[in-house]
Amino acid sequence: MPERVAGVVLAAGAGRRFGMPKALVDYHGTLLVDRAARVLAEGGCSPVVVVLGAAADQVLDRAELSGVTVVVNPDWPTGMGSSLRAALEALGRTTDADTVSAALITPVDMPGIGPSAVRRVAANASHARLAAATHQGRRSHPVLLGRDHWRGAAEAATGDSGARHYLREHEVALVTCDDISEGFDIDRPEDLPG
Repeated sequence: MPERVAGVVLAAGAGRRFGMPKALVDYHGTLLVDRAARVLAEGGCSPVVVVLGAAADQVLDRAELSGVTVVVNPDWPTGMGSSLRAALEALGRTTDADTVSAALITPVDMPGIGPSAVRRVAANASHARLAAATHQGRRSHPVLLGRDHWRGAAEAATGDSGARHYLREHEVALVTCDDISEGFDIDRPEDLPG
């Protein structure tokens, strides 16, 4: 039986450099937050957790977010680390949490990642495994955290580093995804591809 992988979209930031929360950015007719959640679901992730923060009420008003678990992170101004902790805590509280062997994490602002990359990284799932996509030879997203690593990753997640420090200290299976996805992120409006 294949491992069950939860999906997590980190979408709580204010998007200061962009000028608005990136969750609310329209990308080819779809909000980035809806796109990211759909990509995880189409890639086989279940459940999908979306962490909101800045402008959460607006996002909830405008986004579809159908079939996902929404977590509002009140500590979002402290950085991505608190959103990762909120997502992992929420996953631990789900009624069927013990059937999930790993969580696949992606930020809301990477629309070059599609379901194929999600499936490829998720194929590495096990309770003990860490894995990450690579783009152009650099570790990128999505990132897979096996369940055995949730506590350690949550404890190490501070500021805007997310799980970066934790991943540096552990063996991570690197999964080349250049042939199926692009690892760019959107920091400013001019970063949006045409």
